[in-house]
Amino acid sequence: MASVSKTAFSTTWTFFDGDWHEGNVGIMGPRTHAAWLGSLVFDGARAYEGVAPDLALHCARVNESARHFHLKPLVTVDEWLGLVADGRKRFAPEAELYIRPMYWAESGAPGGVRHDPESTRWCLCVYEAPIPKPVGSAITLSPFRRPTAECAPVGAKAGCLYPNNSRALIEAKERGFDNCLMRDMLGNIAELGTANVFLARDGVVRTPAPNGTFLNGITRQRMIALLREAGEMVVEKSLRYSDFEDADEIFSTGNFSKAMPVTKIDARELQPGPFFRKARKYYWEYAHAA
Repeated sequence: MASVSKTAFSTTWTFFDGDWHEGNVGIMGPRTHAAWLGSLVFDGARAYEGVAPDLALHCARVNESARHFHLKPLVTVDEWLGLVADGRKRFAPEAELYIRPMYWAESGAPGGVRHDPESTRWCLCVYEAPIPKPVGSAITLSPFRRPTAECAPVGAKAGCLYPNNSRALIEAKERGFDNCLMRDMLGNIAELGTANVFLARDGVVRTPAPNGTFLNGITRQRMIALLREAGEMVVEKSLRYSDFEDADEIFSTGNFSKAMPVTKIDARELQPGPFFRKARKYYWEYAHAA
């Protein structure tokens, strides 16, 4: 299959239909169910500085997402790992990479809405994506909320969940902010538009307790474990926006950026704090020791 628009994206290699393709290879057509009705799941891992922390967990999670979404997890974790190792060889050793395994439905039932699990297809996309520098961001409260399990497939890392976060980010950007805190349907803070979120106050780290409305991120879980192993108190609980307004510091965790400080919430200025620095330090040490 011919590649499409090689120059519009960073250096990219995708394993699809038994071979590696360079560039933004075309994998869907206008009749593909996932292309117009969103039947797609994915995961994201990182390779940088010669390491790929928690790669196996990300490969396992994409298979779990497929099962949750009624797709067929056709690739074993070991097969994913082997393909990733092969794909990384196509980049310079120092390249910072984003690793994205994907499953999607090619076709559906007559009428279109119900996808056919037997039509599941898959690919592995690996591309250059520098890890953002921890320069800080300005956040606010979004009017848009995270759905519940009755409203959307929140148990999967599904592509159809992200347009809601996208419109939240666009709305925040229009008001001069980089990111936004999103609430669940009860009014508790769930996450940022792009990552899991933490606050610290009076020497205690707090983060929203997973309640089925947001992804309990692999990097989030790793950061919590590392902080606790270092003797820090981390509490998972329901948090309101006022808790973040009154925080001593706020930071985020996510696979794409790892750990990032928040330096402004509405009109209030903040500084990157000690817990952010510890979280980032502990993660880098873990990644290189694993």
